[in-house]
Amino acid sequence: MEIFRLVFSPIDVNTYILADQDGKCAVIDCGCYDRAEFERLTGFLEIRELQPVLLLNTHCHLDHIFGNGMFLERYNLGAFCHEEEEMNRRNCVQHAMLFGLTMDDPPVPSGLINDGQSVSFGTVNLKALHVPGHSPGSLAFYSEEDKVVFTGDALFAGSIGRTDLPGGNYEVLLNSIRTRLFVLPPTTVVYPGHGESTTIGDEMKFNPYFMSDR
Repeated sequence: MEIFRLVFSPIDVNTYILADQDGKCAVIDCGCYDRAEFERLTGFLEIRELQPVLLLNTHCHLDHIFGNGMFLERYNLGAFCHEEEEMNRRNCVQHAMLFGLTMDDPPVPSGLINDGQSVSFGTVNLKALHVPGHSPGSLAFYSEEDKVVFTGDALFAGSIGRTDLPGGNYEVLLNSIRTRLFVLPPTTVVYPGHGESTTIGDEMKFNPYFMSDR
């Protein structure tokens, strides 16, 4: 699996493109804020001759779903997310106003993903891990074969997701990270929703939010 990262919107969200050897690809968190950013994404896919077949959302905070409507319009692919993200999806237009931003109502999901569910595209298989705390329905997507996990806003390099937004819970988030992410092999590469990649092992050793665990 090839992994590409593009950064979009005033909130600098990571949009990941996962491609198999035949050129089929999945997009995780289409964060394109406007048409210009979306054309940057589509141009990237066209240059590399990648065919989108799946759109995934780690969660439905506004910055992670800015581009869902444009993606549906262009590729006829709706997003898949956890059912507990419906409140965030419905409230994202009002949430955007708090950041001084605007967005259209996002489309309804094409399907829902549960904890432990296998999500496949082409020859690639991902396992969905429910990691609530930053938001109620936050998901991480783990590839055992490629030894990578896409954590959304649950776990960052040296930090964790904020928990002061509606549905957030600090203790729940810490427990999610300990029981769902820190049980993965230490060499697993972490691709977060913002910022640079890290590894599970480095976060277990150095993340300041887990100093008491050491």
